[in-house]
Amino acid sequence: MLFQTRRRLWILTLLLFSLLVLWDAAGLDLPLARLFGSAQGFAWRNQHTFMMLMHELPRYASGVLLAMLALGVFRPWGFLHRLTVAQRWQLVLSVAAGLLAVSALKRLSATSCPWDLAEFGGAAQYVSHWAWSLRDQGPGHCFPAGHASSAFAYVAGWFVLRRAAPGVAGAWLATALLAGTVLGVAQQMRGAHYMSHTLWTAWVCWAVGLAVDMLAHARHHILAVDTKLSEAR
Repeated sequence: MLFQTRRRLWILTLLLFSLLVLWDAAGLDLPLARLFGSAQGFAWRNQHTFMMLMHELPRYASGVLLAMLALGVFRPWGFLHRLTVAQRWQLVLSVAAGLLAVSALKRLSATSCPWDLAEFGGAAQYVSHWAWSLRDQGPGHCFPAGHASSAFAYVAGWFVLRRAAPGVAGAWLATALLAGTVLGVAQQMRGAHYMSHTLWTAWVCWAVGLAVDMLAHARHHILAVDTKLSEAR
């Protein structure tokens, strides 16, 4: 049963990867960016209230929640009481790993943001983020969407919650996906990211959560074997 579940999750992950590749191939990013931008730029880029509600506050809230989960490893609260110490660590580390993975990819990326394009008042030319040998003549470091990861990173927690707290897992996953999508759309309205950036961020955080879950299972199996060997001696 466990093997079949993991297999289905990997198949789903690869299917989602394929759909994202098709999105890129369809060239949908620029048409969607044009809904909010023009030669004068993006009207929502520096709108103060919009930035505060959809950028600053969510980022701080995400940091506070991660800190509370980290504290909950030692002093569990709410649903964390249903998790073992190892599961609480997995929850925190998988979320943190998702954030770090997206941040690392952004540092390596040569893709610039929509607001950097000449079409929207900048100086860069549009180049697919898959065209690694080409430069768009812009500042780069815009792929995937870092801000959306402040919500999408929590998707990784679903992998441990689905076993330890199934009543919480569904709402947790839905909330993380909805919040990440809202933040991603808000950043698109500001010209900070293309839609593909947001979608790839969601996929990266999901894949990281699955990978961490696999490592946690492997560690648990190794410890169980070591315990049996010790008892046999």
